[in-house]
Amino acid sequence: MTRPGLLAATILSAAGLAASTAAAEDLTLCWAAWDPANALVELSKDFEAQSGHTMNFEFVPWPNFADRMLNELNSGGKLCDLLIGDSQWIGGGAENGHYVKLNEFFETEGISMDDFAPATVYAYSTWPKGEPNYYALPAMGDANGWFYRKDWFEDPDIQAAFKDATGRDLGVPETQMELMEIAQFFQGREIDGQTRYGVSIFTERGSEGITMGATGALYAWGFKYENEPGSYDMEGAVNSADAVEALEFYKELYETATPPGYTDSYMEQSLDAFKSGQVAMAMNWFAFFPGLYADPDVGGDKIGFFVNPPQKVAASTLGGQGISVVSYSDKQDAALEYIKWFAQPEVQQKWWDLGGYSCHVDVLNAPGFKDSAPFAPDFLQAMDAVQDFWQEPAYAELLLAMQKRLHDYIVADQGTAQEALDMLIEDWTEVFEDEGKI
Repeated sequence: MTRPGLLAATILSAAGLAASTAAAEDLTLCWAAWDPANALVELSKDFEAQSGHTMNFEFVPWPNFADRMLNELNSGGKLCDLLIGDSQWIGGGAENGHYVKLNEFFETEGISMDDFAPATVYAYSTWPKGEPNYYALPAMGDANGWFYRKDWFEDPDIQAAFKDATGRDLGVPETQMELMEIAQFFQGREIDGQTRYGVSIFTERGSEGITMGATGALYAWGFKYENEPGSYDMEGAVNSADAVEALEFYKELYETATPPGYTDSYMEQSLDAFKSGQVAMAMNWFAFFPGLYADPDVGGDKIGFFVNPPQKVAASTLGGQGISVVSYSDKQDAALEYIKWFAQPEVQQKWWDLGGYSCHVDVLNAPGFKDSAPFAPDFLQAMDAVQDFWQEPAYAELLLAMQKRLHDYIVADQGTAQEALDMLIEDWTEVFEDEGKI
């Protein structure tokens, strides 16, 4: 998939990556199975030509990605030489010895973390957080954003009906509450002879879906995991009055503005609801926006994009990943060659052109970047205000607890928002006590 107005590919010189004098290796890179992975396969053909190494790829569907790859790491498996692992894995990858520490390599090869967006270095590369200890190179910037049926928003009859109903003009929502109002306006509305709905959001319980969705609201209300970073003091932060209000908001959005039966939805279901014309707006990762824009039915002039709206603060749920060398690989030198190649500015530019999300400042700060895709300005805005889930080594247990508490309250209609967050603190306290953190 190509960026509008940009060449799909550029011929890159071999400068900066001489053909390896070492024996050619077969390398395996592991990642999730989605559109950016296909772009990476195309991009990596240049590395193969320049290095003499052969790239193989192990792409696992998102619902199974974490279980498959974390099991591989925890067993010391040798499947992956390179792994593009989720941001939340960086703590476990570092403390459990799964990832090669890259500081010495970066220094030797002249790779500076100052060349990558600070938020992505912090989130994808460092452990402990913010310390100059690097276990990954920022590979795929991403955040949870929004897209909408621009053609519906610009329809004069729909605009008039919205004005009559709300007293204001229909446009891209500037707050979470405006998003709710617009979604509820479209809920059950007949457009072109079909019943439409307001919004598709994340409600899935099995992996990470409802957490990644609800935090979009929580962060916009100022949610924090701790009163002080590193303190594990969660009382009054996780269950603050603002957090309760945000969670109540997300539940109301689910109950009053989503398609029927929308009880277990994540990336694929959100995309399907939008592409099939069911909803006026949808949340999903920026990674999918190039494919959406190119969609023959709902893309082009029919689609628009916007960043997660603020309520009390500007904030977006972080996605994206860094690329790490797996410590159990027998081909670490060749894997490091790939890291060196991938870090080059011209490779990073081509990565963006092909549909990946570069984190390199030379790409992001280029004069034409904001005009290179209709969602490029929103991507920059989102990445300036991203927040991530716990990156603790015990993140899987922490995530399971949040998935349960949120789904029980929002979808299963059990208890109150206050009770859900109070119990979440109890769950997390138990995990951290077991970890010896508190």
